[in-house]
Amino acid sequence: MIITFTANPSLDRTVDLGGPLVPGGVHRIGADGLQPGGKGINVALGVHRAGLPVTAVLPAAPQDALLELLEVEGLPHRASPVAGRVRTNLTVLSAPETTTKLNEPGATLDRAEVAALEELLLAVAGPGDSVMLSGSLAPGLPVDEYVRLVVALRERGARVGVDTSDAPLAALAAALDSAAPDFLKPNAEELGQILGTDGAALEAEAADRHLEPVAKAALDLHRRGVGAVLVTLGGAGGLLATEGAAWYSPSAPVEVVSTVGAGDSATAGYLIARALEEEPPLRLARSLAYGTAAVGLPGTTIPRPDQVRIDASRVVRL
Repeated sequence: MIITFTANPSLDRTVDLGGPLVPGGVHRIGADGLQPGGKGINVALGVHRAGLPVTAVLPAAPQDALLELLEVEGLPHRASPVAGRVRTNLTVLSAPETTTKLNEPGATLDRAEVAALEELLLAVAGPGDSVMLSGSLAPGLPVDEYVRLVVALRERGARVGVDTSDAPLAALAAALDSAAPDFLKPNAEELGQILGTDGAALEAEAADRHLEPVAKAALDLHRRGVGAVLVTLGGAGGLLATEGAAWYSPSAPVEVVSTVGAGDSATAGYLIARALEEEPPLRLARSLAYGTAAVGLPGTTIPRPDQVRIDASRVVRL
């Protein structure tokens, strides 16, 4: 079973202006859509659409609109009740190929709600399960929440992945000696946060095929105990460090419609590949294929398997 944990879920509203976004101007919306959101939910949707067993764990009030959308999607989920409403994230698509995101912080969870959410996740997960901890932390959750959950879940025999940023990522990076996850998925910016360097520069170097800085950083994290490190590099592709080696693949060319959810789709692709017991090169190829497919879809649309084109011939061992 693959279990995703979304500590700060959202309703993702996407509006397409059909033209440029002008600060201070008045715009008319050409298209408007509402989808379930939050990184863990996105990952779960990708896994579910691939036909693999999955459960999404999240905090939400019983009558929250997000749960209605999950029911429509048919996504298996378990919600821990909270008093506040799920936040709304607004994505604005404008010309030329520009995505602007406006994200709410989310409602604050009190201590009882935090404890209940943790208890639910630990009750759902068991030996042999893969648990993916994804996204930002809702207000009220401690900054080291993922550190604590990695330890608790691994004690239960589960494999644990993490995809987060900023302070929660810094807390995890500082605790790798005792809380190294089985899987870590930073993008270039997040890898830069771990290294204390410019993530945009790392991505630009990778685009020029100067891969040594990214490969070294990913392998260093792997040697510190992280089972697999998947670094997504936007248009420059991605790199996977695992089993004592590193592999790289450039991205396939694609017309960009929306970049929202591309990283989560890549995570879903990796988890699917691992569940299928594929070797590292094919895991990387499947992951990037999912991310590439997502970029060509509107809003926070997570691809189906028939929309994914896997090309393992692009993968090279470094």
